[in-house]
Amino acid sequence: MGSLVYSFNVSLDGFIETPSHSLDWANVDEDVHAWFNDRAREADAFLYGRRLYETMAAYWPTGERDPGATPAMRDFARIWVAKPKIVFSRSLRDVGWNSRLVTRDVGEELTALRGEFDGRLEVGGAELAAAFIERDLVDAFELMIHPVVLGAGTPFFPPLPTPIRLRPSGGREFDNGARLLRYEVVRGES
Repeated sequence: MGSLVYSFNVSLDGFIETPSHSLDWANVDEDVHAWFNDRAREADAFLYGRRLYETMAAYWPTGERDPGATPAMRDFARIWVAKPKIVFSRSLRDVGWNSRLVTRDVGEELTALRGEFDGRLEVGGAELAAAFIERDLVDAFELMIHPVVLGAGTPFFPPLPTPIRLRPSGGREFDNGARLLRYEVVRGES
């Protein structure tokens, strides 16, 4: 049965993007990018909301041919194109690049995906992740915290009616100042 992991770059004050939806504030150097590539290689599939899918699909299908791309970027482009992508959207009519479009309820769809994929399912996009978090469907959180304060933007976590209990399950410091924090969700303990 597949496990759902929410992994993203996060500012020190908890935002994944600026108020204008920019992601360019994160210092994703070759070392950090290589870590993300390794995690992407391990994933069985990527789960995207419409906006993040459109952002990714605007570059990564041709990223390997970009003369300005770094080796880690070219590696990720190859991983991204080959990896199955499930796109949750009611407004898109079609998707490409080894992707499939789903419109069912996120909980129903995740149940089917957990049966289809045995390993890691990576959720990307704050709105989609929020829908999973609100239903207590996320199994682990990976925050790549960058030493920058945005002051506002899209938060990593949505507002929650009750706390989510977590258990530390790994971490790493990077030379560029980023720090990975990994937590597994604790269920059934009081």
